[in-house]
Amino acid sequence: MKKIILYILIFSLPLSAKMLMSPIDAMKQSFGEKSEISKKNILVSKSQIKIIEQNAKTKTTTKIFRVFKAKIDDEILGYGIILKRKIRSKNAVILYIISKDEILKSIKIIAFNEPIEYIPQKTWIKQFEKIPTNKMLRVSKDIPTITGATMSARSIVDASRIVFAFYEEIIKKDKQ
Repeated sequence: MKKIILYILIFSLPLSAKMLMSPIDAMKQSFGEKSEISKKNILVSKSQIKIIEQNAKTKTTTKIFRVFKAKIDDEILGYGIILKRKIRSKNAVILYIISKDEILKSIKIIAFNEPIEYIPQKTWIKQFEKIPTNKMLRVSKDIPTITGATMSARSIVDASRIVFAFYEEIIKKDKQ
């Protein structure tokens, strides 16, 4: 019995995405250690998904979005929205961090299951700083591709459009 459990553990390890950073740690890095981070799963309706996909000009594979909110006392500092995307054959989990001013502060790759050499470099990721949430990014036009990791670049940029459309349709409307 012990051998079977050990066998299952050993051969199931490569199937799970490699966690690079916790979303809470990434939020605290962006909004400060004193910030309170809460998380909430938001289930969007079919009609909302249709609007999000239409505005993002790409399909989403989920109706459930995990949203993190950073605040100090009663002041909201910003949000983090997680999206899981298939890169080539395996998934990556990306956290898009948006300030209260509706500006993308940064992105953080939370988990990555593809070979490590396909993770975009920090210099490429820095291009996702200070982008308004109403801008729909495009690979090769707004954000250059990455030599040897074009699929990673395309997945991250497409996901940004979904996150921005979700933010505009759900979070922004909820704040009003």
